[in-house]
Amino acid sequence: MPTPTFTKTGTKATTAAKLDKAVFGVEVKNHELLKQAYTTYLANGRENLAVTKTRGLVRGGGKKPWRQKGTGRARFGSSRNPIWTGGGIAFGPTGQENYSKQLNVKAKRLAIRQALSLASVAGKISVIENIASKDGKTAELAKLLAKIGATKNTLLVVDNKTAELERASRNLTDVKLVVANYLNVFDVLNADSIILTNDALATVSTWLGGDK
Repeated sequence: MPTPTFTKTGTKATTAAKLDKAVFGVEVKNHELLKQAYTTYLANGRENLAVTKTRGLVRGGGKKPWRQKGTGRARFGSSRNPIWTGGGIAFGPTGQENYSKQLNVKAKRLAIRQALSLASVAGKISVIENIASKDGKTAELAKLLAKIGATKNTLLVVDNKTAELERASRNLTDVKLVVANYLNVFDVLNADSIILTNDALATVSTWLGGDK
C-alpha cells in the first residue's frame, strides 16, 4: 500500500513507502470496537473532581428546627436535611467514584489497526524520512509541516522523542507529538493528518502486525 512519502527536508521522495496491509488495510465491518476503545481512553483520562457535601458535612443544623410535636408541621431533626434549601446532597458524587474502563490488549490493538486503516483509506497518512529539530524552533517545524501539506489537527508519530522536538511542537496548538508504541484510537481518529517517520512506521508495523 504506497503512501505519500517525503524526505527530511519536506520534498517528495523518489520511492513511496509501503504500509503493512495487516496494520493499515484492515476491513472495518463494525465500528462498535472503535467506539469502545474511544470511550475507554476518555474514561481512563477522566479526573474525579466533583465532590458534594452530605448532610453530615454541611455546616450548621445542630439545633432541632422546632419541637417534635404540637406544631402541626412535619417533624424534622435538622435544617440540613437534603430536602431543605441549604441542606446536604443525597447520593451526590463523593470524589471516590471509579470511572475507568478496561479493554483487553488484543482488542485494543485491533481497534488501533482499524483506526489506522480508516485513516489510510481517507488519505490522512504520510511518511517522512525523519523529523529532527536541532534548535527546537517552532517556526522550522511549522514550515516543514506546511511544506508536506499537514493541515488542521496533525499527529506526529516518532520512534523516540527528543527534548528539542518536544519544544518545537509544544507551541503548535494543532500538532500532537506521540511515540509510535503509544498510539491510541482517540488520537488517530481525531487527526486530520498523520505523519509517521520511517522508524516509527517500522515500530508500528512490528508492534501491531503480530496480532492477526
